[in-house]
Amino acid sequence: MRELEAILERYDELKSEATGCVLATVVHVEGSSYRRAGARMLIDEYGNITGAISGGCLEGDALRKALLAWNQGPNKLITYDTSDEADAVIGAQLGCNGIIQVLFEPQDYQDKHNACELLKKAVKENEPAAIVVLFNLDKSGTQQGTGMVLTKTQSFATGNISSNLKSVILGKAQCSLETDDPFFGEILIDGITQHFYIQNYRPPIKLLLVGAGNDAQILAQKADLLGWKVIVTDGRPSHANSQRFGSSCQVIVSKPEESLHNISIDNRTFVVLMSHNYNYDLAVLKLLRKESQVPYIGILGPRKKFQRMLDDLNAQGVDLAEEFLNKIYAPVGLEIGAETPAEIGLSIMAEIQTVLTGKNARPLREKKSPIHDKSGNNFKKVEV
Repeated sequence: MRELEAILERYDELKSEATGCVLATVVHVEGSSYRRAGARMLIDEYGNITGAISGGCLEGDALRKALLAWNQGPNKLITYDTSDEADAVIGAQLGCNGIIQVLFEPQDYQDKHNACELLKKAVKENEPAAIVVLFNLDKSGTQQGTGMVLTKTQSFATGNISSNLKSVILGKAQCSLETDDPFFGEILIDGITQHFYIQNYRPPIKLLLVGAGNDAQILAQKADLLGWKVIVTDGRPSHANSQRFGSSCQVIVSKPEESLHNISIDNRTFVVLMSHNYNYDLAVLKLLRKESQVPYIGILGPRKKFQRMLDDLNAQGVDLAEEFLNKIYAPVGLEIGAETPAEIGLSIMAEIQTVLTGKNARPLREKKSPIHDKSGNNFKKVEV
């Protein structure tokens, strides 16, 4: 389960128990930080934490600030400066050299548009969404908090945003949704400077595993740790079952020609053919050529197996377009010296991550620029 989904599941539990909680959100980072804007954690009134806003150095003080916010009521914005080696609050003195703005929002269960309820709408829609968080770097100003969720088909917003501000933010959120880029804005409205952060939410990655062998089990476990949605299809009920793959996986027992029935394949669906049955893999590959949105098809096995597949499809009169061939990774995985099923699973997951993010797999020590792209991290003045 992904972190946001885990936070919202915990929120529902606390709400049913009438146990108070506070949502902490990183809304801006200047310099370096372990987590970027959009990282969240939920703290209940007893001090239990779900999620994280750092690598551990901020959580202790954030817990205290959350409880303070819970007792005092209003949203609070707290600044953490990890570049200050003498800062006793940070304690760990990790030398990240970052200034981190964290917004604390006590959750009012009577408010149907509180922060967590809005985030639930983003997750429930299961489509890309822009999440807008409003705050004020002037600590004496009002910290409005999570104020809007926008999808391609509808929007949800709190009632405490002025119509002028809402129209401006809505336009920026629509643009951010289209470009898939986060946005940090600063706007002067009614004589008050208001800051806001637009986060791009994307539904979980879908990993379709064609084959339910032991190596597929390991790959499914790794994907589950990343919060991906795993779908397993195989013709053998002895292998494709929930006892082997757990309740979090969707398991389908089918003939190869029916394996993609009832599976929605989009541009966030990654496929790995690993049934160890040549004819099964070949039949599914033949079906996949009709799925124009699929970004990645990995094929387990040596290069000569893939060449044989191409030859057999050609003999059947099936011509694979160049665009489709470019999506095929055969042999599957990065070259990391993988031998065991667990190592091969790591190799495959790493390759999928590079395709997903559009990054190469070079060591970070070879990168001359900062680890994280900070080009869009500055506040941009927005005209009303």
